[in-house]
Amino acid sequence: MHADWMIPDWPAPAGVRAVFTTRQGGVSAAPFGSMNLGDHVGDQPAAVAANRAGLQSAIGSRPVFLKQVHGRGVLALAGSTPDGLCADASVTSLRGTACTVMVADCLPVLLCLEDGSMVAAAHAGWRGLAGAGPMAGRGILEAVLAPFRPAGQVLPAPAAIKIIAWLGPCIGPSAFEVGAEVKAAFELSDPAAGRFFAATAQGKYLADLPGLARFRLQALGVTAVYGNDGSPPWCTVSNPSRFFSHRRDAAVGTGIGHGFGTTGRMAACIWRV
Repeated sequence: MHADWMIPDWPAPAGVRAVFTTRQGGVSAAPFGSMNLGDHVGDQPAAVAANRAGLQSAIGSRPVFLKQVHGRGVLALAGSTPDGLCADASVTSLRGTACTVMVADCLPVLLCLEDGSMVAAAHAGWRGLAGAGPMAGRGILEAVLAPFRPAGQVLPAPAAIKIIAWLGPCIGPSAFEVGAEVKAAFELSDPAAGRFFAATAQGKYLADLPGLARFRLQALGVTAVYGNDGSPPWCTVSNPSRFFSHRRDAAVGTGIGHGFGTTGRMAACIWRV
């Protein structure tokens, strides 16, 4: 593993491994320097392939990359599952296959059963986290946790089903400015979610994405949540030397980003050994 990559500090069982890549450790040229894993952002295909191969070699398992669409689709991984299938989360009980999500401001959520028999990774932007339309309040976390419960059982999970979660880096609560419609989307299913939004002088709100995820996980019976606490070191926007950030790097003509209108993607992976 590259020295800059993040190994989650959480009480995962002995047979579970996880990692979050940073922008260091790859071969991509600027503005994707250097560990870009996204094949849809304009980087050279050979560089992306080399970076993905390097990740697979480092973790000793095959990362399965999804086509993420900010939805609530969950893919159950088999050993032969190809890259590029449409979903925003994956789950597996197999060894040697890594559930993988790519991010550049959205929140990566890694999950495992306490006994290590099942692992999952979810891509949680605000749309996927909140759920939309008739699925309001039933977003990507509700969907990815469903395979962890016995057939026919409704979440929240009983105490006998112990699930551990880790939240990776994402856009922080000091940088994630949103409109009133985002606040309303979360309050539609639970008005108490409003406390994770701070009003600005411009009539918008600063949203605490990891706080919203912790709030939703707790409501689902997942109380063992580690990682991102919303503090500055976890913010993708505020740490340009370490993290890609779509909001920062893709800003053209604002003086915020590099002006190229695009950025790379990092990955959160979890797998059984």
